[in-house]
Amino acid sequence: MRIAAISAAVFVLAAVVVIGLRQASNSGEGQIDETGAAPTLIEAQRSLRGSPPALAAIHKQGAQLLPGGPAALDDRLQELRGYPVVVNVWASWCGPCRQEMPVFEQVAADRGRKVAFLGVDLKDNIPAAKRLLAEFPVSYPSYGDPDADFFSDNKLAGVPSTIFYSRSGKRQLVHSGPYLSADDLNTDIDRYALVAK
Repeated sequence: MRIAAISAAVFVLAAVVVIGLRQASNSGEGQIDETGAAPTLIEAQRSLRGSPPALAAIHKQGAQLLPGGPAALDDRLQELRGYPVVVNVWASWCGPCRQEMPVFEQVAADRGRKVAFLGVDLKDNIPAAKRLLAEFPVSYPSYGDPDADFFSDNKLAGVPSTIFYSRSGKRQLVHSGPYLSADDLNTDIDRYALVAK
């Protein structure tokens, strides 16, 4: 009887430790913010209705891989002067990029009426890139960077990388590594893209 009671107590203690460790690993740094699920592309586009024309044009091209590469992206950045811009550099072969895509889905849907979001697909296989955009349909388009020209010109260290531009088009910050929390991405948008410079 006593052995059974001790065994039961050990089992309960082990269960408590396992549950505690699991919760601790799920609540630490490097986890996706679960305060809100990323919307579908249709939900995002619905919530972004009424955006200014330059931003509405981006939303109409959501989850598309656009032609023209870095030159077309540069033209788009010129068209977006007057708006803060967030450019996310990603690739389908990049595991951390996949992890952060739901965060970008969520934040772009929440803030895309005032902030422009664009993507850059680095040295990728086109069908694989399109599959990733189908899996994580962000409300903004991406431009291919097959020769890593944009990557090199901006002296990026790796992917994912995110570049924040002020309304005047001035590059404010290059963030290396994934955003796994909407709070972290929103903080950097507020701190760097929304500056008055």
